[in-house]
Formats: sequence, C-alpha cells, structure tokens
Amino acid sequence: MSSPLNIIFAGTPDFAAKHLQALIDSPHNVVAVYCPPDKPAGRGKKLTACATKILAQENNLTVEQPINFKHQADQEILARYQADIMVVVAYGLLLPKVILSTPRLGCVNVHGSILPKWRGAAPIQRAVENGDPKTGVTIMQMNEGLDTGDILHIATCDISANDTSSSIYGKLAELGPKALINTLDNLANNTQQATPQDDNIATYAAKLDKTEAELNWQLSAKELDRKIRAYNPWPVAQFTFNEAADKQHRIRIWQADVVTCKAATPGTIIDADKNGILIATGEHGLLLKSIQLPGKKAMPVSDILNARSAWFTIGKSITGILEQHS
Repeated sequence: MSSPLNIIFAGTPDFAAKHLQALIDSPHNVVAVYCPPDKPAGRGKKLTACATKILAQENNLTVEQPINFKHQADQEILARYQADIMVVVAYGLLLPKVILSTPRLGCVNVHGSILPKWRGAAPIQRAVENGDPKTGVTIMQMNEGLDTGDILHIATCDISANDTSSSIYGKLAELGPKALINTLDNLANNTQQATPQDDNIATYAAKLDKTEAELNWQLSAKELDRKIRAYNPWPVAQFTFNEAADKQHRIRIWQADVVTCKAATPGTIIDADKNGILIATGEHGLLLKSIQLPGKKAMPVSDILNARSAWFTIGKSITGILEQHS
C-alpha cells in the first residue's frame, strides 16, 4: 500500500460496527466516527448509544452526532478532518452533495445486495422474500441518487432454503468488512476500477411495513415460507387465529416447511401432531414448526399442542383479519 487512508466512518447498528472494527484493525486511520444522536430505549426510555458509538468510544475515537448535515457548521466540522474518504455503512442519514464531495476520494457505501438489484432500505429481506439464489455486498461510490453510484467491488454468497434475513445478515457482516478493506487498499494504491450501474435492470427494496407480516393463505406454500424467513427477525410473519367468533389471537410464525399434500381450502388445518401444524395454502401445505402465542416466547409446535390441542383441530379454518395491527 502506498499510504494508508485517513477515513471518516459513518454508521449505526452492529452491522456497521463490524465494518468499523475491520477499519480499526487495518493499516488505515479512522479520524472520526459519525453516528446519529442517542435515542431513548427500554422501559425507562434512557438515551442509549448505538453499537458504532460504543465501539468508537472503546477505541478512543472521536465521535460526531449531528442531527443532519443541513447546517453549515456541521459541514465545516466534517471538512476540518481533511479525510481522504468517508465510509458509510447503515448510517440512516442522507448525505447532501456538499458532504459527498468533501473527502478527497468522496464517500463509499457498503450496501447489502448485488447492485443494481435491490436498491433501497430492505435489500436483505427482499432478496429472501423474492427467492433469490444469491445475495451479497456491494461497495459503491456514493452519489446523490438512491444506491445508484458506480460499483467498486461485489462479494456474493448463496441464499439457502433455510436462510432467514437474520442469518443472511450474519453472512454479509462477514463478507462486507473484507470487501471494504480490499476496496480501500485498492483506492489507496490507485488501482481500483469503477463500473457504472445498469439502471435498466435495477430493482427497489421497499422498507418493510408491519402490515406485510399478516400472511395470506391464498398464496402458495413456497411464497409463504419465503415471507416467514424474510420477516425473521422483524416484523415476524403472523396469522390471526379465531379461537371463537369473538376471540382472536395473533400468532407469530418463526419456522415452517413446505409440504406436498392434498388440496384443501386455504387456511384449513390439514394435520396437527408432534411434527407440526399443517395448513393448506393456495398451493401445497405449510407445516408450522415453531410459533409464538400472544404474550409467550416462541416454542416448538409439539410443545404448544400439549396445552392448546383444542385450538388446532383438523378441518378447522384459521383465517381471519384483525381490525388493527399493533
């Protein structure tokens, strides 16, 4: 490497902190860490620092927490660091043009998809929900568009039939830091190539909404299985169970399998035993293996049936809609 880079790092959650740790362990020099202002958390609503801030403080790095970069004073503070580059990972704040152009080499972002596919807020979840065979991380030169900048580096991994958004998140948290350091080393040596994105094949990963979690049993079992895995750990796929005409329960699904079975009205319980609760869908059946009753923790269906077998009798329909989502 010709010379280590002076880096401003901007990020928020644990995913970002893993990238910051890689930078700390690298020959490059982190001159400042940016993260959003502390937010209230827990029952006491105590102001709590994000994972990136905690790691920065543990390593005696300077932390900046502007509300945004609209004020000239915040823009001037960033400029004073005279950074070669700004690395942005799950920061959560939009960067105006003046910030994007302040570091000598601009700003780069670690995005959790194979761009230009799944630009936007929920790339991991949408890739799982869509049934994509692969995903990855893209190191991208940032511009004013939404994940539209030139591609510097891509690292990929498979999405298995059992992967959830949570497990893919873990895979990308291992891929991303290595890809980032590789890219920064190349930038320091002036050997990094940039490739423009093809906007014609771009797709958008819309932010998840709680209302998406309510399952529609008219869909195929494969589609429902993908949604269950995509919405783990949030907002968690669920269905509204009718115990009685005037008594409903929202039940969350944490694990299920697709099962080939005889056709039945979607939402009908086909079988219920120690192997799980088999529910008819628009195509094939969905075997619920781990579910969560209201106010309880997630449990294997075999344990729940010991106490609630009367709820899940063969031939019963579980379809229903709550008027309001919490």
